[in-house]
Amino acid sequence: MTWHAIIVAGGSGSRSGGKKQWMLLGGKPVLDWSVAAFAGATQVVVVVPTEDVAQAAERYGDQLTVVAGGADRAASVVNGLRALEAGADDLVLIHDAARPLLKFHHISSLLASLETRRAAILALSVTDSLKTGAEVVTGAPSREGLWRAQTPQAFRYGDIVAAYEAWPGGAATDEATVASAAGIEVALVEGDVRLHKLTYADDFALMEALMDKPVKQIRIGQGFDAHRWGEGDSVWLCGVKIVHNQALIGHSDADAGLHALTDALLGAAGLGDIGDHFPPTDPQWKGASSDRFLQHAVDLVREKGGSIVNADVTLICERPKIKPHREAMRARLAEILGIEIDRVSVKATTTEGMGFTGRQEGLAAQAVCAIEI
Repeated sequence: MTWHAIIVAGGSGSRSGGKKQWMLLGGKPVLDWSVAAFAGATQVVVVVPTEDVAQAAERYGDQLTVVAGGADRAASVVNGLRALEAGADDLVLIHDAARPLLKFHHISSLLASLETRRAAILALSVTDSLKTGAEVVTGAPSREGLWRAQTPQAFRYGDIVAAYEAWPGGAATDEATVASAAGIEVALVEGDVRLHKLTYADDFALMEALMDKPVKQIRIGQGFDAHRWGEGDSVWLCGVKIVHNQALIGHSDADAGLHALTDALLGAAGLGDIGDHFPPTDPQWKGASSDRFLQHAVDLVREKGGSIVNADVTLICERPKIKPHREAMRARLAEILGIEIDRVSVKATTTEGMGFTGRQEGLAAQAVCAIEI
């Protein structure tokens, strides 16, 4: 299906305090938003005031066609239609640049409607109670069957050109008015409150509030660590000291559970691994408490604007028994991570006598975590 777009940006912006098409919204000119939304069109024509043609051509010249507007909206639209290289049956969407939060699903809805209809517009049903009057209420007309017209408005090119040629003149606030006057049936397609029109200066604050905010990602990280058994009388696991007849050997306190979880957090955040941040060749980490490593990873995640969703640690060993210490481990991990204990899991398993953990040569730990960032 071949379709084209006209973006009408020819207003003076007297009510908004300036030419709103060039005012910034979300860090870029209002007009930029609509230009980006119509990236899939065969041809895009933007209509701007005569004095802005050079500015628009410099900014968008390689993306679209720039033409000067007319004395009123109808004249501006006609100028845009004349600039289109379209066949009579091609589809054309006419849009106000002052409705910048246009998304492709809005465009798709209109194009789908034109598969069976001659014309279609986006519109919202009126939900507020209506009143007439000046300083006091004099009446309350029914809102039944009333709609708030939005843009884009979609037509077959030949139809809308002929409708404007037949238009007797006078105020035409939108293309649907012109099409209806020419006997073209215009279908109503559900609109969107985010297509609110920028009219007054205060509308910019409202539009900023309606803008889509970046969606946070859930990222998964995993870590693994292992240490051999050696001489000693206690072992640190998941931040808890357990009396034992051996100790785990390592440059730091060899807390395999904390090491695995630290690597999982760093991996989820794309920040390397524990060795990058705490090299085993650096003497300052000799015998260091591994909760410092995990706290460092937690701080880095938060510095990136992330938050920790949950953590799951599995200890793989024949001994010591983990179950008696599991709740203390969960509580310590929750404290360091700064999350509720029900989002922390510590489990233990054996390898049924197989491998280095089964032969009780060492202990291993693996960890998985999720962060939102």
